Amino acid sequence: MLHNSLNYLSVTAVFAAIILSSIYFLYASAKSELAPQEDQGIIITALSAEPNAALPQTHLYTNQVYDIFKSYPETENVFQLEGVSGLNTANSGMVLKTWDQRTRTTSDVQPMIQAQLADIAGAKVAAFQPASLPGGGSGLPIQFVITTTDDYDKLNIVAHDLLNTVRASGMFAYTDIDLKIDKAQTLVEFDRDKIAQMGLSMKDVGSALGWALGGGYVNYFNMYGRSYQVIPQMIQDERINEEQLLNYYFKTPNGSAVPFSTIATLKTNVVPESINHFQQLNSATISAVPTPGFSLGQTLDYLSQTAKDSLPEGYGVDYGSQSRQYQQEGSSLIITFVFALIIIFLCLAAQFESFRDPLIVLISVPMSICGAMIFVSLGVGGSSLNIYTEVGLVTLIGLISKHGILIVQFANDLQREGLSKREAIEKGAAIRLRPILMTTAAMVLGVIPLILATGAGAVSRFNIGLVIATGISIGTLFTLFVVPAMYMFLADVIKPEEHPVDEGV
Repeated sequence: MLHNSLNYLSVTAVFAAIILSSIYFLYASAKSELAPQEDQGIIITALSAEPNAALPQTHLYTNQVYDIFKSYPETENVFQLEGVSGLNTANSGMVLKTWDQRTRTTSDVQPMIQAQLADIAGAKVAAFQPASLPGGGSGLPIQFVITTTDDYDKLNIVAHDLLNTVRASGMFAYTDIDLKIDKAQTLVEFDRDKIAQMGLSMKDVGSALGWALGGGYVNYFNMYGRSYQVIPQMIQDERINEEQLLNYYFKTPNGSAVPFSTIATLKTNVVPESINHFQQLNSATISAVPTPGFSLGQTLDYLSQTAKDSLPEGYGVDYGSQSRQYQQEGSSLIITFVFALIIIFLCLAAQFESFRDPLIVLISVPMSICGAMIFVSLGVGGSSLNIYTEVGLVTLIGLISKHGILIVQFANDLQREGLSKREAIEKGAAIRLRPILMTTAAMVLGVIPLILATGAGAVSRFNIGLVIATGISIGTLFTLFVVPAMYMFLADVIKPEEHPVDEGV
């Protein structure tokens, strides 16, 4: 077969060019993420209720989350933290049973839980899994930050317009934004003239109101040998809404009790729940969880493109949490590849004492990369372009280069023995076929346990095993035909070495 293929070198060259160009399209179509989501046996939820919700109301929502968690047979334990960053927020966690006691993974259960959490009226709840790699930050995996120097009213309009577009895309199972101008704020306005007429100062009135609402203690009292704090505060039933404040009483210097309604009025307006900054700029962060089937890279690319098309001048974007780590580390693959190829090329150039032979050897690299990227692009077994598949691809450079070294080195030696260039490469490829196949078989069989792995770390092991097995297998098949063809195009014609005649003693 090799002899026949060398009769049509132009066809082999065109085939190699097609393979080389296809890598770009395979790379562009592959799902990309920082690391595949591992089954760590835990699903976390972040709950936020209405901004004026008290802790008892938040507790009603967390009870519904608890009921959803306990309805799954995979649940081992549930923990809940209420009032995490405000009385209206809570975090819950569903700890799953060990891998041998369940058949579904966290990635199988998470979308089902998210669908049920969406039915909780009055609260927004997101279900997500912890980052697979350390240092990815906290919170939801997607955190897309909009920054500007404009005021928050303008930022709120722009950010919510983008959020509505994002929600309509169908790529996100859950979306939320931290800029919410929906919190009612009540201001107490005092009539200073009336206060002065009663012989009081603003300090006196503020102290009276502070004792009624503050919850601080003034001293201790002893009862049955134990000390208890004295806390001057209105009981809870009289602190439910702001209108009750006007019914509180304070004492004037003459000892009479006067209600606060005599000197105070209430004014209510709407303010943001929180005012956030990012890199010293006014910011609004869109947090999201991808819909199953969409990777972190796909969703961030969509967000970036949508923001580029819709954000007005003066607005920029940034990233947080796992999204920031992905953006910072996502471009490292190309740089790693370039340096790996440069180092290998220089080593081969020193070994062969030629700049042509390393090019012939390295032509096998894109052959193996293409073979691996076919399966990654198709998403076989949920594979994606991540840190583990990138390690596998870099490993392929060294593994597949060995095949080319075996063939080229032996062909050069055969030319020195007097064979023509074509005879040398045909014979060299034939003689080195068995070592090449043995190396390939040993490597493929060696990574089969990675492909068949289950339990902790199975997803990452599958990704790296799949890339090495498919890349070395398909790359070897291509190498056996493409490398000899490139040898015919690029290799030097080596003159036979003259052996001295033994004239005896």
